[in-house]
Amino acid sequence: MKKFSKKQWIKFSIAAILYLLFTLWMQNAWLLLGLIVLVDIFLTQYIPWGAWKRTKNPQVRNVLEWVDDILFALIAVYFINIFIFQNYQIPSSSLEKSLLVGDYLFVSKLSYGPRVPNTPIAFPLVQNTLPFFNCKSYLDWPEWDYKRVKGFGHVKRNDIVVFNFPAGDTIAMKVQNPDYYSLVKDYGREAILLDKATFGDVIYRPVDKRENYVKRCIGMPGDTLEVRNNQVYIDGVAAKNPEKMQLKYLLETNGSMLSEEQFRLLDISKADRAMIDGNNNTSLMAFLGIKPNENGQYNPVYHIPLTKKALETAKKLPIVKSVFVEPDTFGGDTYYPVGYETGWSRDNYGPIWIPKKGATIPLTERNLALYKRCIVNYEHNNLEVKDGKVYINGKPETSYTFKYDYYWMMGDNRHNSADSRSWGFVPEDHIVGKPIMIWLSLDKDRSLFDGGIRWNRMFRWVHPD
Repeated sequence: MKKFSKKQWIKFSIAAILYLLFTLWMQNAWLLLGLIVLVDIFLTQYIPWGAWKRTKNPQVRNVLEWVDDILFALIAVYFINIFIFQNYQIPSSSLEKSLLVGDYLFVSKLSYGPRVPNTPIAFPLVQNTLPFFNCKSYLDWPEWDYKRVKGFGHVKRNDIVVFNFPAGDTIAMKVQNPDYYSLVKDYGREAILLDKATFGDVIYRPVDKRENYVKRCIGMPGDTLEVRNNQVYIDGVAAKNPEKMQLKYLLETNGSMLSEEQFRLLDISKADRAMIDGNNNTSLMAFLGIKPNENGQYNPVYHIPLTKKALETAKKLPIVKSVFVEPDTFGGDTYYPVGYETGWSRDNYGPIWIPKKGATIPLTERNLALYKRCIVNYEHNNLEVKDGKVYINGKPETSYTFKYDYYWMMGDNRHNSADSRSWGFVPEDHIVGKPIMIWLSLDKDRSLFDGGIRWNRMFRWVHPD
């Protein structure tokens, strides 16, 4: 029998211990088979893993060294992204001013426990589509069931959370906003499937390959949530609002225009600097209760988001004549559950109960409207209603017991956030991680030499407020 050196045994022992700890963390005995590979790499070496290093052609050796380094880096990044942390960029103003467009975050997978990937064979660093090639970055097979390994904690109320977009299970490739279910409501499923020139192919995405969203967790499993006049209530008690929560306001001036300095004082980005032309919208002005000035003309009316602090600053500006919160009717008419008339709106929503693992509900017409997506799309049951009876997986049922915990996510920018009011609950298997640090922040409204880099935000920890 071949004798192994002390150095070989030390290397093997370190690798084996680390691998055994990883296997214990994953709670998957099948991974123990990987010890056979480690034995061969560090001891027996029946497979010539490093044979390419012995080639006498220096050019071939250099190329293979590059290939080896790149493969090692890709594999390392793949495991880091899955089990430790990943980078995430804030793409929209949903969480302004808590997190800003242009913030780059480290998202911890360890905070809530990393998920074992549903699609283990995937290209690292991209979510679902390979750039340039415009094709899927993952293989559909194998597709594993949901499993989350132990982490440092669990989702808590008011945590800022990164999660996979629940309504992103089905995608019309050419029109991804609004989501597929809203498109079906507006155009019909058949029209979307037939009109590929407009909507493109309709595809399904596994949970871990749905787009990443970031919002604040407002509602926990088992809560009854309600929004009344922009105030969230949990089980009938007013919830604490985020310190930098924003609402949209209509700001009427005395005839003057807001200056760049005043916009910056109110912290209004260029993308949010909207105006209403009252002279061409007299009916809207009448609806809002805004009257023309002594010359019969309407003063400038700005349509802007403001935090509580910015609102108080705006009221003190000498050119501001009046300022009031944007009416609820500005918020549109498509809210969860899509296609079922509840009478709920953006600013007055609910009450709605958030499903909790192990809890049982009676199956009524209203409950089916609210929870059918949970039962069918997220918990993978077949549900039919025939002759007034509900059949789940072919069996008549009068109640349903949930398999997952669910969460209610909302943006701090309450009037400019597509959140749970639009697409409903977030299942526990969609939770990705928790943003822990801003490592870079870029202001797209300014040049690099004029405040384009927000130095005061770099390397800051992300807190609930």
